[in-house]
Amino acid sequence: MLQAMFSGVSGLQAHQSKMNVIGNNIANVNTTGFKSGQVSFQDQLSQTLRNATGPGGSSGLGGTNPTQVGLGVAVGAMKTNESQGNLQSTGNQTDLAV
Repeated sequence: MLQAMFSGVSGLQAHQSKMNVIGNNIANVNTTGFKSGQVSFQDQLSQTLRNATGPGGSSGLGGTNPTQVGLGVAVGAMKTNESQGNLQSTGNQTDLAV
């Protein structure tokens, strides 16, 4: 039961991080020069309950896949979109894009 609670709590914490980034992206959508963010997730830990088996020799039966249980999720990376944004002209001859 403790594993199930840990999986649930870690999922909620990771989801909170994702919602924070989404909220920040929405709040700054019209801000000049703002670069949006993105969150990716990864397995925090997994446990193998049963190993895989190969095909049986004389029986002709196939093997079995391993049985694994995930023990939570974590934020893998928080990335900033570094692609070029839109250029905005002011109509002046001295416009410069940095």
